[in-house]
Amino acid sequence: MLDRLWRGWRSARDDAALRRRAIPDDLWKRTLVRYPFLQRRNPAAATELRRLTSLFLDRKEFDCTGGLKLTDALAVSIAAQAALPVLRLGLERYDGFVGLVVHPEAVVARRSEADDDGVVHEYDEPLAGEAMDGGPVMLVWPDVRRAGQSAPQGYNVVIHEFAHVLDMADGLADGVPLLPPGIARDDWCTTLDREYEAFVARVEREEDTALDPYGASAVEEFFAVASESFFVDPLRMRAEHAALYALFTRFYGQDPVSDLPEKVLLKPS
Repeated sequence: MLDRLWRGWRSARDDAALRRRAIPDDLWKRTLVRYPFLQRRNPAAATELRRLTSLFLDRKEFDCTGGLKLTDALAVSIAAQAALPVLRLGLERYDGFVGLVVHPEAVVARRSEADDDGVVHEYDEPLAGEAMDGGPVMLVWPDVRRAGQSAPQGYNVVIHEFAHVLDMADGLADGVPLLPPGIARDDWCTTLDREYEAFVARVEREEDTALDPYGASAVEEFFAVASESFFVDPLRMRAEHAALYALFTRFYGQDPVSDLPEKVLLKPS
């Protein structure tokens, strides 16, 4: 009885949110054209992505800085890309934060790091995005806007930062998100660590890689970088990291290669 009441309340809440945050057809079509990796072949998946995008817009708070104007196109672009990784996991995975801050240009963060001798070195690091435990999520708009063009390089700042959000759901940034019952933690860590170590070795040899070399900096960054490529450049990601790709299909509940246009799948490698 209580479960049925809960489901009814949640359905009514979501229906009201969908009415408040309905996305005009022309804006949604422009978004899919601008970011082709959002297109789903399965009609039910396409409908669900649009629904989750509206719910994301209703549940999250956007703040633009530096004179950047908060427009419907900006908000929908970010929300749709953020919703993609949780298309099957559910938007509840993002309940741990509310705010997003969008900047008009790269943000420079002051960092400090101790070397092996205990000497602390300070340096400036330009950021295209950053996710903090409990929020907010920071994004740089030019990188978000160019996500359609940067997809062939496996780069997507929104998916990268929201992969960190998924990773930090248990309070730790360690490349291990909250796993579904069908994936054992030991199996996840074994595959992830093996793929990470092999990737680091390739980066150290200065080989060309499908994934951004930044992923070699830490296993949690490897998870985020691999998640980017999984969704926006899945053919190359699968070719170089077949075991990890298979693991991600189980975790995310999606197989992005299956959503690629046939002309891409038939293109000679």
